[in-house]
Amino acid sequence: MTTDVSASAEELHRLHDWLNQHTTNGPVAVVAGKNGDMDTIGSAVALASSHPNMLACGLHVGRMAQRYMTKHQAPFRSLKVQGTAWPKQLAAIVVVDAAAPDQTGLALPDVPTCIIDHHATDAWNLGEDDFQIKWNVRSTTEVVTRYLVAHAPETLSMPVCEFLLAGLVTDTARFRHADSGSFTTASTLIETSGLDYQTFIQSMEDTPTSPSDRGAILRGLQRAETTEAGAWTIVRTTAGTLEGRVASILNTLGADAVVVTRSRNGETRLTVRAPRSSVNAGLHMGAIMQDIAEALGGEGGGHDGAAGWTGDAHPIAAETAFIDAVARRPRSEVNP
Repeated sequence: MTTDVSASAEELHRLHDWLNQHTTNGPVAVVAGKNGDMDTIGSAVALASSHPNMLACGLHVGRMAQRYMTKHQAPFRSLKVQGTAWPKQLAAIVVVDAAAPDQTGLALPDVPTCIIDHHATDAWNLGEDDFQIKWNVRSTTEVVTRYLVAHAPETLSMPVCEFLLAGLVTDTARFRHADSGSFTTASTLIETSGLDYQTFIQSMEDTPTSPSDRGAILRGLQRAETTEAGAWTIVRTTAGTLEGRVASILNTLGADAVVVTRSRNGETRLTVRAPRSSVNAGLHMGAIMQDIAEALGGEGGGHDGAAGWTGDAHPIAAETAFIDAVARRPRSEVNP
């Protein structure tokens, strides 16, 4: 995973050459991760806007990302799990913000593939015609921003900067998990676009919720319970929808970790969060979700402070596996 500045510049140059080669040969699909969050959709839309032969696409668009898609009428092709018809002359694909093929939810075509990602986990098997750029940053939009600034600055319009900044803000949990590079990227996007940050963030916070949404969130909060797991304290609950919102709210209560379980149509979903203090003390939610996937099957992964797992295990078994995995992590003493 790249951290060196000079190496990063070289990687961006190689990425530019790779994209130029394949966009010359035909259309290139920019595939978003199947969770459809703001980081993956923002990265896909922004990168695709840099060349007329690229088009953003994916299986799902999340609620917040859909707001920006509608606001800016951004080109995006919705795909299906089964029967996706890729263009016959497809030259290549670029997958953004996905640590493994199954995180796209699609049967990917056998064409040259580029991976742009920032997750600690990695399950891609790449060939000699493929390319990967994987940085130790807080969001994939940071990588895409750096690429566009260096090689396609004319692409950084107000809408594109909004997509990128929204992805950065959400993936860092309003900068709670940010580092210096995150703030540098945010500053670049604000200065380039002329965005008024206060207006921008207020618009993000003013996400409309229906009465049923509010009811679902409140029920999830009412069901919350506390469990001790070794050296850690976990808040756990269940939710039928908006489990990410429920988890984020509970994550402000001071526990070491939060797990929200959803079960629907035979599929179980764990959504987990941890504050920065827990991450610094030794908890990595993405690594734990990957461990659960190895133990129970399904798909799991994510960031150090926010991650998820999906599979067909019983909800109680999945939640128990998470609690057990947390309990087995030793707690490091961290200076405040």
